[in-house]
Amino acid sequence: MAGDAPRGIRLDALAYGGDYNPDQWSEKVWLEDARLMREAGVNLVSLPVFSWPQLEVAPGVYEWGWLDRVLEILSDAGIRIDLATATATPPAWLVRSHPEMLPWNEDGQRLEFGSRQAYCPSSPVWREHVARMTRAMAERYGEHPGLALWHVSNEYGDHISRCWCPESARHFRRWLEARYGDLDGLNAAWGVNVWGQRYTAWEQIEPPRRATGPVNPTQLLDFERFSSDALLELFQLEIDVLREVTPEIAVTTNFMSLLRDLDYWDFAAVEDLVTDDAYPDPADPLAHVPAALNYGSMRSLKGGRPWLLLEQAPSGVSWREVNVPKAPGQMRVGSLQAIAHGSDGAMCFQWRQAKYGQEKFHSAMLGHRGEASRTFQEAKAFGAELRRLEPVRGSRVRSRIALVVDYDSWWGSSATESLPSQRLNWLAQARAWHAALHELGHPVDTVPARGPFDGYELVVAPNLYVADAEQATALGAFVARGGQLVVGPFSGVVDPNEHVHDGGAPGPLRELLGVEVDEVWPVTDGRAERVALAGGEAFDAPVWGEWLEAAAAETIAAYDSGELVGRPAITRRGADASAGAAWYVSCVLEPAGLLALFRRVLAAAGLPARDRTDPMLEAVTRADDDTDYTFVLNHGRGELTVDVPHGARELLGDGAALGTTLTLPRFGAAVLATPRAAEPPFITITAPED
Repeated sequence: MAGDAPRGIRLDALAYGGDYNPDQWSEKVWLEDARLMREAGVNLVSLPVFSWPQLEVAPGVYEWGWLDRVLEILSDAGIRIDLATATATPPAWLVRSHPEMLPWNEDGQRLEFGSRQAYCPSSPVWREHVARMTRAMAERYGEHPGLALWHVSNEYGDHISRCWCPESARHFRRWLEARYGDLDGLNAAWGVNVWGQRYTAWEQIEPPRRATGPVNPTQLLDFERFSSDALLELFQLEIDVLREVTPEIAVTTNFMSLLRDLDYWDFAAVEDLVTDDAYPDPADPLAHVPAALNYGSMRSLKGGRPWLLLEQAPSGVSWREVNVPKAPGQMRVGSLQAIAHGSDGAMCFQWRQAKYGQEKFHSAMLGHRGEASRTFQEAKAFGAELRRLEPVRGSRVRSRIALVVDYDSWWGSSATESLPSQRLNWLAQARAWHAALHELGHPVDTVPARGPFDGYELVVAPNLYVADAEQATALGAFVARGGQLVVGPFSGVVDPNEHVHDGGAPGPLRELLGVEVDEVWPVTDGRAERVALAGGEAFDAPVWGEWLEAAAAETIAAYDSGELVGRPAITRRGADASAGAAWYVSCVLEPAGLLALFRRVLAAAGLPARDRTDPMLEAVTRADDDTDYTFVLNHGRGELTVDVPHGARELLGDGAALGTTLTLPRFGAAVLATPRAAEPPFITITAPED
């Protein structure tokens, strides 16, 4: 982001509200909505996300009057606007005038108009009209007193993250030429001497559509990179217009949590505020655990700065095969979880439940029964409660652990059929490692593979399939400063061109980790080998194993079954914790095994771990210069009793000092305020009395 002072949302409170679709309703309903929003404590709404056809009814013919009136009503009610550029989907007149802008799938089929995001991101026609509509919105409403934030497009990559049409092919070739300079460079990078794929003209190159067999893995990886960049260019196009016309207004686009298809490090770098849409499944009792990783990623994208939960469901959604509602109290604890992890508010999709269309069964703050709906009553109660948390606004989460998110490794380890196993899943690995650290009591940030790693005692990289010397140097410097590094299986395998490193894995990480991988040893479906920790018990290791040579590292665990029996499974180089250590985990461990391993790692890092664990307990501390605000959340349906830091006051209650323990009911929550300490409070489950 340009400039020294970050642009922020124009709102002097924690944000609360939701997506609003006034073009689905009459003015009488608008007035009623404004009244009910005030009653519920709403101070921010997002609109008009999908209203381009209602605003520009024909090329160059605008009908602004209805939106002018909506903004007037909301402003009079003291409600500010997260104003969308309305470019989330094209109007039918544009698509029918330019059918060539519709996207293609990998089978070469053009996708039809009738849903949303019906565009090819590379289409020059689409880009021209997007820039024009964005400018029209900015010039019309850029000085509106209710404007709090620009909302660019909507959920990039949700329906269309990849396009294989002729225009995308032309754009892909330009992108490749810029990356490699000439065909000799491309042919060398792509390793075209395998299977006779040498190119002698740029026009011979196409996107990796469905082919007769496995496609060149470097071509696939480059197409992933290109596709993310193509949508980033589209985002940047709107940002440039908005900053030209309204340079003081912050710009965002709503992310979709930890999403594979877009490199959010790049997207976050060009916007002012990170916002996220999060939909944990109420049917999954552990859905809050991956949600915590998602939120850790959101706050990390801007170096720990506060972000904003822009969408969540007040109850059930409409797009799963079975859409289970949220139980009473579940929306509240989920909202508090996001705020605990650094969100300066809790927004919803949607404000008023639709009567028609694809989202008429998606829940809303104001359900089909209106004021009598359960969701409205809960939303109103939470709106009143949210005001008590005003002191936390602008504070930052205190985390001492970071997880490496590297998109090249995610893409490279999943884009091709040509892998030792299709069962080693990057996201599953990341979630499993995070879940262990979560259960042991720690919030986790995310970082790129090149850092920075300042301020962390522990960095974990569940998979770093694509690795280079720069990453190895940064990780090595972290260990040299005293940090504990844990690297997962199938790491350091290839360089950024998908070429296997000389000498094999872990490539540039070899000296740091002190191991060499002679051969990977995936585990067949339905089977699990055993891994025994030194001096401890043995655990199942499904999915993956590796034949390690570990002459320069200490063996922490060994394989206890199968062809690898007796060989190192987990190693550590640098046993002196004061000088740091690099751990290598060559297998996929069951959850109990990860808990046992990370207890040892946390001890080596000088970090606490809960003796008694319960995945339903979550504790996260936000802090300003003077105060620690520790959110203690019970995501389960049973009671939890925890130890309380000395002198803590409970912000959600009457502010009085608490005793030594606190019992949280089902979906219960507390926010404990204590003077800021050198280390954040560590919340443990109360030990049973003897």
